[in-house]
Amino acid sequence: MAKMDNHTLDFSAEAFETLLKKASEQVLNKFQSMESDMAFSGLTPEVIQEWMSEPLPNGGMDTSDLLDMVQEKVVDTATMNMAPKMFAYVMAGGTQVSILAELLATTINQNIGKWHLAPVLTEMEKQVSKWGAQFIGYDADAAGVLVSGGSAANLTGLTVARNVYFQDRQIQQKGIFGMKPFTVYASVETHNCVDKSIDILGIGTDHYRKIPVNNDFTINLAQLNTQIEKDIQEGFEPFCLIGNAGTVNTGAIDDLDELASIAQQHEMWYHIDGAYGALAAGTDLVKDHYKGIEQADSVALDFHKWLYQPFEAGCTLVRDYKQFNQAYFKKASYLATDQEDNGRLDFNEHQFQLSRNGKALKIWMSFKAYGADRLKAMIEKDIHLTRYLAQTVEASTDFELSSDPLLGIVCFKYIGSINSEEIEKIDELNQLIIPALEKDRRVFITGTRLGDRSVIRACLINHRLQKQHIDHLVQVLREVGQEVEQQINQEAVPG
Repeated sequence: MAKMDNHTLDFSAEAFETLLKKASEQVLNKFQSMESDMAFSGLTPEVIQEWMSEPLPNGGMDTSDLLDMVQEKVVDTATMNMAPKMFAYVMAGGTQVSILAELLATTINQNIGKWHLAPVLTEMEKQVSKWGAQFIGYDADAAGVLVSGGSAANLTGLTVARNVYFQDRQIQQKGIFGMKPFTVYASVETHNCVDKSIDILGIGTDHYRKIPVNNDFTINLAQLNTQIEKDIQEGFEPFCLIGNAGTVNTGAIDDLDELASIAQQHEMWYHIDGAYGALAAGTDLVKDHYKGIEQADSVALDFHKWLYQPFEAGCTLVRDYKQFNQAYFKKASYLATDQEDNGRLDFNEHQFQLSRNGKALKIWMSFKAYGADRLKAMIEKDIHLTRYLAQTVEASTDFELSSDPLLGIVCFKYIGSINSEEIEKIDELNQLIIPALEKDRRVFITGTRLGDRSVIRACLINHRLQKQHIDHLVQVLREVGQEVEQQINQEAVPG
């Protein structure tokens, strides 16, 4: 039994070393079993809730035994986000360099709210933000803050937009009361965190104009222009235009260059949601689709997507830290800065949080260990695998492609032997496949709706993915699809 010091919560050096070795073995074993582990545990809420239903533990248990419990209840049952069998949602599998970084960052436990609490990690956060901006072709001198993820990155960008854009009207002091109503524009394919942000910021979703999309799911520019002119005539003030650098449903990239021109024409703030796809702008394979990203006033990124970082690693970029300060600074005596300008930047004055963990270390170490070129090569590999999946679907007779993939998302339907004109039956089939796949547990994938059709949505953002994993996905989808189709046919037989 590992004994603790009675005067602290620490173990002896020898005991802690033994526990670290045991935890390391658990990490290594997880990587060794990654390919054979089921993608989903199949556990029900009732079972897990029974595990978690216990009184507050007044006495502690042996930590080695606790690690065994965590192995059984947590590690062994984890949904396999890290494995090349995770195709649900836009998230990567993490890297081993980042595991090392997280261990070290947790050990030193820095608070990145004040410079003198974390001098190196503060400067490191500034640096990785610039590297991210350089990676995507944005302003190489851009200012950035790290946040939890894409949702927080968009909220942060839109908060800066509102507070800086309306600073001369003292919106932070007076609020939006009595102001001329102002409007925000984005396509109907934009992530729902924008709806939440507009709600939180007091703008109100009634002032959020969701513009229809073209057949390729990019924003319809003609309808955007029409809506802006209509709003001006009706007394609204166009305030912010949001472009998608990769929609979450299909990976569609809006015409970012033309959107920049429209924003400039109407003197609007131009924000780009690049949480999913903007990091692909660094690749030769698709960078031409991102022309105009350099004109944005703010950009939302998510390093725990296509920089393969573990959660959490969002980032908001703007032109200058003065804009963050304009948007967020609130004076507090207990946080008073130094009397002279000594080059220190306190992040609590430049974003919402005061207490923040050291997210920058894993990103910095990843850039240093792998290099930008290798990370770009991994992104291109994912895109090539996406195209391979789309080609496999198109070449089949029992699947049907629903969108032309540009980045790392393929939307398609399983149609089996059903006539393609039987739309309702195909919709039912694709709705039932998703829970059937979860029950099957071999791969983890979800669906979505494109227009009014149910589709399967495969997200391919994982540096561990290879061609054989795509073949396995198709095989499992086909096997489960056939079983579901058979069940539907049996239920349709009278009597």
